[in-house]
Amino acid sequence: MIGRLRLSPRRNTGYAPVMGSLRIIEGASDADIAGWLEERLVSALMNTRGEVAITMPGGSTPFPILAILAKAPLNWDRIAVWPGDDRIVSEDHVASNVGRIRAALEPVGAHIVPLAEDAQPPHFALAWLGMGNDGHIASLFPNTDPQVDDPDPVRRITPDPLPPEAPFDRLSLTIPALLESDELLFVIRGGEKRDLFEQAAAGENDLPVARLLGAARQPVTCFT
Repeated sequence: MIGRLRLSPRRNTGYAPVMGSLRIIEGASDADIAGWLEERLVSALMNTRGEVAITMPGGSTPFPILAILAKAPLNWDRIAVWPGDDRIVSEDHVASNVGRIRAALEPVGAHIVPLAEDAQPPHFALAWLGMGNDGHIASLFPNTDPQVDDPDPVRRITPDPLPPEAPFDRLSLTIPALLESDELLFVIRGGEKRDLFEQAAAGENDLPVARLLGAARQPVTCFT
């Protein structure tokens, strides 16, 4: 069963709490999240002429959800999918986010858009994000000091420390590019991550996720 968690009041720390409406939904299965995504995409397709763009994360969490979503009877040929970040490797490399997204969604007709340093991302109907144990989003790690007023939509980034499972430079959408969206979605697994997300949403830290949430004006949904 899916439940709803309400955030309790937090003390004022000087950091900005999330400004948009926030729902944290507990107990969501991959099928629940895929159904939610399908509803959002149906609505976006009905209310938009031409192509609908979304951005999504890599990692292990999204792809079981995508396997279910790919079976939905959507007008996939009108949907463009951007990775929120990617490792600078070839698409056939196991660490390539865009390669895995392409394998999951290109067969059903989606338009998959690789990141590039000179890319000009569109307005997204939905920005789907994950979050690391250190509060990073996309590849905006704490050491990169991401800014809410970054003039560039895409940055080349070297995480410090480099994750041993993926020791590569990255390309990442910046906070302003992620906020150029109608809605934000997080899928976060594990109690420690959920606690960190709640602290960021309440303005209790200055991690990259907190900076994004503090500048958000659109609805934010977090499935845990």
